[in-house]
Amino acid sequence: MKRILASRELLLLVAIVLVLGIISSRFPAFITLSNLASVFNDTSPLILLAIGQMIVILTKCIDLSVAANIALTGMVVSLINISAPGLPIIVTLVVATGFGACLGMFNGILVWKLYIPPIVVTLGTMTIFRGTIFLLTEGKWVNSHEMSDSFKAFPRTELLGLPVLSWFAIAAVILFTIVMTRTTLGRAFYAAGGNPHAATYAGINVGRTQFWAFTISGALAGLTGYLWVSRFAVAYVDVAGGFELTVVAACVIGGVSIMGGIGSVLGALLGALFLGIIANALPVVNISPFWQMAISGGAIIIAVVLNAQANRTKGRIILKRAEHAT
Repeated sequence: MKRILASRELLLLVAIVLVLGIISSRFPAFITLSNLASVFNDTSPLILLAIGQMIVILTKCIDLSVAANIALTGMVVSLINISAPGLPIIVTLVVATGFGACLGMFNGILVWKLYIPPIVVTLGTMTIFRGTIFLLTEGKWVNSHEMSDSFKAFPRTELLGLPVLSWFAIAAVILFTIVMTRTTLGRAFYAAGGNPHAATYAGINVGRTQFWAFTISGALAGLTGYLWVSRFAVAYVDVAGGFELTVVAACVIGGVSIMGGIGSVLGALLGALFLGIIANALPVVNISPFWQMAISGGAIIIAVVLNAQANRTKGRIILKRAEHAT
């Protein structure tokens, strides 16, 4: 019972329910099924990216290039669509995911083989990716009228009452829950970040594990890149500008430890939903959207304090036992 009460995911779920309760007391229409489905759909890109970022953070790394990955991949598939408007959507999805994965691999190689700190690598590639967009387009936009109808319509296509974009988020949650809890690779992600030295002694190549984490994050960012530009029907250099910070915030709020080794897909999902609900609720209650940044920042600080407090508590117990033993 104590374990359940101490669960970060449960506490965050309670916080989400409380927020929904407060909002619905003034605007009951906010919690109708249709509106909640719309909120989930708006949050789906963040959910996809938060899952990838969660895996990277588990390995004691961070990926600050995800938003730039979205922008570059989105521009690439948009330019391909202009050249070949009849290209099947499944091919576009494969190209977007594969191209995003290659960008993630580039990050992973630099971290694994050259031992460059992840924050330095991804800050650098963040600039490189956006600079590449400018070189490809000379700063020009790809607008709605240049995209084919099928290219733009796919994310909005409804299946069983939900847009395809929402189903991608649901599928990612299910898939990576299985990967993280039922596969050797999932256990390696936790081990690489939780105790790298022990993981090495256990035969886990920490660098290679981090490489695969960046690859997965890149693939999800690439997929999101196509879904993003097709949904909003525009591609340009600054697409998703600053969104990487929101992604990291979703992970931290969801209980993913910035020190690595602790976190879950469920936590990343709930962290993303918390921010998504806040973003959608503030305009409804006539509060400036700029407050979203303050609320997100406050939530991050609280989450970090809770993590630090938990670690300190464990440390005190160990010291007490040691003193008793002497």
